[in-house]
Amino acid sequence: MPQLHFMSIPHIPHVQPGDNLAELLLTALQQAGMELQDGDVLAVAQKIVSKAEGRLVNLGTVTPGAQAQVVAGHTGKDPRVVELILQESEGISRMRPGVLIVRHRLGFTSANAGIDRSNVVQSGDEETVLLLPQDPDASAARIRQHLQDHFQVHLGVIITDSHGRPFRLGTVGVAIGVAGMPALWNRRGESDLYGYALQHTDVAVADEVAAAAGLLMGQAAEGAPVILVRGLPLPPGEGTATDLIRPKELDLYR
Repeated sequence: MPQLHFMSIPHIPHVQPGDNLAELLLTALQQAGMELQDGDVLAVAQKIVSKAEGRLVNLGTVTPGAQAQVVAGHTGKDPRVVELILQESEGISRMRPGVLIVRHRLGFTSANAGIDRSNVVQSGDEETVLLLPQDPDASAARIRQHLQDHFQVHLGVIITDSHGRPFRLGTVGVAIGVAGMPALWNRRGESDLYGYALQHTDVAVADEVAAAAGLLMGQAAEGAPVILVRGLPLPPGEGTATDLIRPKELDLYR
């Protein structure tokens, strides 16, 4: 059996808007004496990607519209936050007091369009919140290209976020950006231990890596936003996180 290793990359500084995140990761790897190898995968927390890309919004700059005011009345949420949620979404899936579930413009369904204030430095009188990257697949591709050019190896990069699930409690890491590896692994036709040919087995391998990396990243003050995954057996090919979105015509839960 192959040996699978998950390693936190140390020396990641507090990321600021405008930072070259790929260069920060390269510097951190060099300071730790870590050389990337063929087949390595980097799982990168969405928060540091969003910060580098300037996706911070001061709520004092947000003017809620009429729809945001109505939704805020139903949910009890800050109308300014609701306005940002609506701007980031293509529709509301569910709402109730304290809860607003939307279909994000990136395709997935999540609470509050992924907008968050945890691990965001606050200054001044108004709260600052963090939006998801504009295009996480493109973000993953840029990081991958920069590091591949330096190390001259084939890499995979996953941008991770924490999502809730409709039928289970608790959040779990998922891939919202993927580059350099399949996001979905079609294993139909392979045989199980008893010779049965698999009929319907699509493995969300990028989500599985994101969830496993989340055990090291944590959710609070762990300060481990980048995880190196080594020894992961993957099929050839590349994909994107959009490959994981169930088509609307096949979604029985909308």
